[in-house]
Amino acid sequence: MSVVEQYARAHIVTDADTPREEDAGAVSVVLRYDPERDPRTVRVDLPGSAPREWALSRDLLEEGLHTPAGSGEVRVWPCGRVQAIVEFHSGQGVSVVQFETKTLSRFLRRTYAATAQPVLR
Repeated sequence: MSVVEQYARAHIVTDADTPREEDAGAVSVVLRYDPERDPRTVRVDLPGSAPREWALSRDLLEEGLHTPAGSGEVRVWPCGRVQAIVEFHSGQGVSVVQFETKTLSRFLRRTYAATAQPVLR
């Protein structure tokens, strides 16, 4: 089993009166899955002056692409037909990240392929 890492473009939504320059437009986010470390968890690395790594259940991410879902500090829900929102809560506030659904679906397919057991004949 190998690590799956995918770079994705996403929008970080902020409720600040004046968005920081790093929040304007799309940013590069890293999606990572390491089946050796934890086969049920995916990680999202957010950029910024203080980079943050968030962990969430792979099942939660998949469920949230179709219907609102949440667990603990993470919420995921579809936003229209082509986008999904991932919301991370912490003591420092809330990070709301908007992805294209097809990007997250492609990443999830790759994680399942990485853990697929070979068929013996």
